[in-house]
Amino acid sequence: MTGLNERLRHFPITSFAVVMGLTGMTITLGRAYHLQWLPKAPFDAMLFLDLGLFLLFAALYGWKCVIAPEEVIKDFCHPVRINFFATSSISLLLLSIAFYGYWPVLALALWWAGVFLQAWLALRTMTFWVQHNIEIHHCNPAWFIPVVGNILVPVAGVDFAPKELSFFFFAVGLFFWLVLFAIVFYRIIFHPQLASKFVPTFFILVAPPAVGFISYMRLTMSWDLFSLFLLSVAYFFILLLIFMHRSFTQLTFSLSWWAFTFPLAAVTIASMVAYQGTHFAIFKLFALSLLGVMSVVIAIVAWLTAVHVRRGEICVEEK
Repeated sequence: MTGLNERLRHFPITSFAVVMGLTGMTITLGRAYHLQWLPKAPFDAMLFLDLGLFLLFAALYGWKCVIAPEEVIKDFCHPVRINFFATSSISLLLLSIAFYGYWPVLALALWWAGVFLQAWLALRTMTFWVQHNIEIHHCNPAWFIPVVGNILVPVAGVDFAPKELSFFFFAVGLFFWLVLFAIVFYRIIFHPQLASKFVPTFFILVAPPAVGFISYMRLTMSWDLFSLFLLSVAYFFILLLIFMHRSFTQLTFSLSWWAFTFPLAAVTIASMVAYQGTHFAIFKLFALSLLGVMSVVIAIVAWLTAVHVRRGEICVEEK
């Protein structure tokens, strides 16, 4: 038990990124089923796997809070790791979307829990930014994670609460996405390159416009210039990442590789929503292509994660 407790002292908050990636894939499979592209069985299997993993990680991190509260405080006061706490609230919001058509009562409970946690974490993170002297080298695309959670709220929220509440989160998330993008882009161009373990976070650039497009379509049910603007920005970042492919080929595995997964799921879902709204064949082609890429990437990252867990290389003290 002592050895287990010692390992759990270093249980990473970034583990919830695993739930984000897998739940994003589950929602994609559900969309594919409704479009009659895939059978329902993969969606059903993934749905309860996602919930089980979330409960497991929540229990493990909760136990870490009990046995090593100083480590939790250290995470919460770290200029980089604090941004990953929002992966827990985003996981709740994604689970609410995934369960919406399967178990609406559970989806409603998950959504409200996710909204309250997301609001508190977003305010707490921004307070930390304002009250501390953050060095520019601490800035990286992971700063978008608390923002993406706000933009995600309307996807299920338009059916669970007054639309004005969903618009509030959407507006705040979209505003701070633009502000933070300018800061992150400045840091990337004019300062030393990101550490190798943060290179996968470049994929997070795709998430805000992709999720923003999905939320905007849910709020307005309108295919217009602004929705096309958001989707186009998401596609541009996908093209940019393709051009940057050499940056990702020599990386050593870490949990940050899960940053590849949720953004790919988000842009895949956005393509499906675009196809449902327009019936343009090009969006179906994009959706099917991205679905294949996302499935391969998640399979590789999940397998590597399992390998490193077996080797005991995950719950270790970070240097």
